Amino acid sequence: MSGRQIAMMALVSVVCGVGLVIQVEAQATTLPEGVTPAMVQEGAGIFKGAGLCFACHGPDGKGSVGPNLTDDTWLHSKGSYTEIVQQVTTGVTAKESKSGVVMPPKGGSTISEAQVKAVAAYVWSLSHPAAK
Repeated sequence: MSGRQIAMMALVSVVCGVGLVIQVEAQATTLPEGVTPAMVQEGAGIFKGAGLCFACHGPDGKGSVGPNLTDDTWLHSKGSYTEIVQQVTTGVTAKESKSGVVMPPKGGSTISEAQVKAVAAYVWSLSHPAAK
């Protein structure tokens, strides 16, 4: 069963040979309010394409010039979805940067506000794998 199916199901019923029903509760991290699995999927494509995010954060988000986005360490915020949207939108100036790496607004791309939100959903999901 995929993580996506677990997140969508609260209870899974398994029927055994003699008709015994066992209910198993599935616990998973849920996506932030307003974020859908489709946004996460769309954001992955933008991250690896038009958003140019992969150029600094690597194709898997584990970092290269820019920081690792797959762990629970956040340099400029606590890593909430809303904070990630803001960070992608405004970027990180040299003065603000705790790593010495500058990030231009939208990573230097021309992605739309909706695309920024999709990228943020994907980036959020990288450090919350149970939510996928």
